[in-house]
Amino acid sequence: MRKLTSSILILFTIALMLLGPAPQYLKAKSSAPERFESVRALIRKQMAEQQIPSVAVAVARDGEILWEEGFGWADRENRTPATEHTMYSLASISKPITATGLMVLKERGKIDLDKPINDYLGEAKLRVWIGNIADATVRRVANHSSGLPVHYQFFYEDELYRPPSMDETILRYGNIVAPPGEGYEYSNFGYGVLGYVISRTSGKSYADFMREEVFLPLGMTRASVNIGPGLEKHHAIRYGPDGLPIPFYDFDHPAASAVYSSAHDLVRFGMFHLKAHLPDQKAILSDQAIDEMQKPTITYGNNQGYGIGWAISWRRSGHVVVSHTGGMGGVTTVLNLFPSERIAIVALTNSRSGIVSQVADAVASILLGDSAANRPQQNQQRSEPSAFKPPVELVGTWEGIIHTYKEEIPFTLQIQESGDIHARLGNQLWTLLNMVSFNNGKLNGRMMGDVGTEDANRRPYALSLSLKLRGNVLNGAVSAISSPGKRVGNALSYWAELKKK
Repeated sequence: MRKLTSSILILFTIALMLLGPAPQYLKAKSSAPERFESVRALIRKQMAEQQIPSVAVAVARDGEILWEEGFGWADRENRTPATEHTMYSLASISKPITATGLMVLKERGKIDLDKPINDYLGEAKLRVWIGNIADATVRRVANHSSGLPVHYQFFYEDELYRPPSMDETILRYGNIVAPPGEGYEYSNFGYGVLGYVISRTSGKSYADFMREEVFLPLGMTRASVNIGPGLEKHHAIRYGPDGLPIPFYDFDHPAASAVYSSAHDLVRFGMFHLKAHLPDQKAILSDQAIDEMQKPTITYGNNQGYGIGWAISWRRSGHVVVSHTGGMGGVTTVLNLFPSERIAIVALTNSRSGIVSQVADAVASILLGDSAANRPQQNQQRSEPSAFKPPVELVGTWEGIIHTYKEEIPFTLQIQESGDIHARLGNQLWTLLNMVSFNNGKLNGRMMGDVGTEDANRRPYALSLSLKLRGNVLNGAVSAISSPGKRVGNALSYWAELKKK
């Protein structure tokens, strides 16, 4: 018996020697958890206090994974623990991933970023209501400056509604409501269109192209658009604020929001964009293309810009941060890259919680030796708005229309010197415009009203106005935004234009 046991041990030892150690770029250093013990304590504390189902973290530097770990339950009901290989819904971190696929086609000469995006669409094309449609280039769609307005639309598996075709979606919502290049307006719809361009140009579905040309070449075997075949047991359930599972949902803009990935695979995606040149990753993009994606071509907010799929900001310490975040029902995600330090930080959760930003900041502070106070000022506390006082050029009666995919609806605003604004849509009752502001020449506010479309009326909603003053004309978007509820609703935008009487 002893001889048999000894023989087995010898054979096992030989097998390990033949297989060799796991590659360093795949291994988390065993000492790393001690270095990040304060972050682990933060995660456990916040998970207990906020009843967060799970968190997954991955950290890499100089081409090596320093730490990756899962906490809590990916699936509470089935007692499935979260690990670094659990697939999480990424929400808007889908955008830099989609942009990577776009750049693959650009480098193959299939797409020119500075050509009009309509050149790559079929009969259903974007419609420009102001400006020149030729200026709505692929690049401007990718950096959110094409003039497309706010848009998101969710389709839950336990409801009757299903996403329309992309052509139908473009016909309904492909409205450019500001001159292309005029400014930054975050648009899920634009990335939905980019995914469609990828599909039309490559001759493959968006999901197939991303799997074959991005995920597999980069060794991202736990990444897919929605839940790919064979991956059903590996994803984290999305949980609502009541702690209950949210029914699976899809979008009419999948390339903006529908990608799933594990923390392990996502940090390796980040390492690729840090030009780590890992031996098991194919160079699907040149270093020059990676640099182009991280170059801001539109600026917004406080010391921030956007390139091709990436947000770029600067910490007070001087470090450049290339990043993206994501948030929707049962999802909050962060991917931060520090190119000068070759650092990638991933934090994911299957709930709506600020924990991932806290985790990412805490990890960055440890690795960079600066404090969380050095992070970009993105969420400064807002002061109470002062009473609205309209400039003289706004005071008066404005008449025009809201254009939906069904009809044109008469629309009137009466702006009084006192700051009260009375609004009327079609033959509906007069109502007050609330939450009014006028900044940078743009009138914003909310009102009750019915635009009469099936899409908008799937859920209770209010109308949000974002109208630019251009001489004696107010024009821009009126968006039907679902009222808060247990499930994330929709934001569906329509062109509006009014002239002063």
